[in-house]
Formats: sequence, C-alpha cells, structure tokens
Amino acid sequence: MKLPPLNALRYFDIAAETENFVRAAERLHVTHGAVSRQVRLLEESLGIELFERRNRAIFLTPAGRALHGTTQAIFEQLEGAVQRLRQQESNNVLVLSCEPTIAMRWLIPRLPRFHAANPDLQLHLVAAGGLPDFTRGGIDLALRRDDFHWDHTLHSLKICEEWIGPVGHPTTADNQRLLHSGTRPSAWPTWLRLSGKRLGHTERSDYEHFYLSIQAASAGLGLAIASALMVQDELESGQLKAPFGFLRDGSAYHLLSPHPLNAGGKRQRFAQWVADECQRGLTQLGLMQNDEPAPPSPPQVR
Repeated sequence: MKLPPLNALRYFDIAAETENFVRAAERLHVTHGAVSRQVRLLEESLGIELFERRNRAIFLTPAGRALHGTTQAIFEQLEGAVQRLRQQESNNVLVLSCEPTIAMRWLIPRLPRFHAANPDLQLHLVAAGGLPDFTRGGIDLALRRDDFHWDHTLHSLKICEEWIGPVGHPTTADNQRLLHSGTRPSAWPTWLRLSGKRLGHTERSDYEHFYLSIQAASAGLGLAIASALMVQDELESGQLKAPFGFLRDGSAYHLLSPHPLNAGGKRQRFAQWVADECQRGLTQLGLMQNDEPAPPSPPQVR
C-alpha cells in the first residue's frame, strides 16, 4: 500500500495540533494556503475528511483524531532520533585551536597516531594564537604557550615545558646571520641570557613569524632560535642541527578549556594523548631529566 507524502502528513500533524491553519503556517514558516492545500491533498489521497470546516474554523473529525494520534507519535520519535544523532555527532567532534607553528611543525605530523588511537573522534583543527574565544569560536580546547595571561575561570592543563636553542642547516651552521622572529622577538636575547654565551654573529634577518625563521634556518640562511619539539623531526632526519643544544626558557605549553577535563571525555582523551606525545618527543631528544615528573594527567585550574 502506497503511503501519502510525508510532507502532507507533517502539515496535517501541525494543523491537527493547533486546529488552526494560520498558526500551523506560522509554525511551518509557510503560507496559510500551503497548509490548506497539503491537508486537502492528504484527504483526497485517503478519501477521508480529516477536518470539519465551519465558519473559517477547523475541527478534527474522528478519523482526523485517530490519524493525529499516530502522526504525533511518529514525528516525536523521528525528532528524538534526529536529535540523538546530532548529539552523537557533536560528541564525536573535538575542535582544537592551536598556534600555527605548533600545528604545522609538530602536531599535524603526529595526528595519524591520534586517529589510530581514537578512531571514534574527529579532530577539527583551527590555527590561531593568543587568547581563544571559546564562546564564539565553538572551540573545545586551545593549545597555547603561556606567553600571555588568560582568565582564571578557564581550566588549564600544563602539557610540557618549552626548550629552546639555536638551529641551522648542517652545511651552513657557521653562517654569521641570526634569524629573528616578529612573534618571538625576545627569543635570541632570552637564550643568550640563559646560556651565558656570546656569539660573534653580527648580521641579522627578520621574519614575521616564528615558523618562517625556522624554515629559513632549514634553507641554510642562518641560525634561528627554535623550540626543540618544533624541530624534532628535522633534527632526527639530519636536516637541522642544534650546535649548542637546548635549555628551558621558563615558559610552557598548556591546554585551555572552558570546562573541566572530565575523565574519559573527549577533552581528557586528547589531553592525555598530547601530554604523552610531548613527553615522548622530549625523551627522544634527551631533554627529560630523570627526576623530572611527566606532565600531569588531571587538569589543573588556573
């Protein structure tokens, strides 16, 4: 048996609930005539009158009341199923805001391991820096270095400390040019102060962004201050070398969240994974001291 069109049944259901074609049209965002036509088509398809029309008012007939009892239950079940599917989809998506250098040079090459370990989660990556706007951006987590202050109401999890040092191409490591970055203008002064070294390099080049200065170092244009984790792959492949090693500059990487990182939730799962990846990378570079604890798993509120 062929069923009537679903659209006609939906229009009838709202009209039966309101017993008014005008209010039904407002609910459906259509014209009064559209509701009337769909109901009439349904009645013609069934061969039964569903409404009694008197003096511009409508009243359900016994057949109409019987049909409405069924359509009401069906559409409530359908709406519930759609809502559950949308909620499930939302729960499986993790939106991460990440500083561009971290995203391009460290995180993205390691995401295959994240997807393999968490096949049920979809990671949406947004490249951004500074204070994240969780309300307007639809962001779940933000990965940031603590070179700015954030609101104390945000939940903060320290992932790992920052290690910095000069890097250059192996064949041009004696290049006398120092590569500076506009987004980390104090990188060279900080390293020189902490290391106590005095370099004879007098020439300099300036780049707008941190990752551009690292890319210039890879191209043999001079020495750039780099984050150890951000150049781990190039150090291991031999594309870059760090002639003076790395030292901690006092800053650290944090995950920021507007909500607590509940155990087992998608935020906590990503937090644990990224903390493990950072620890793995620093250990491979020989930078984790034996007495230094691994990044904590439970969230710390800042």
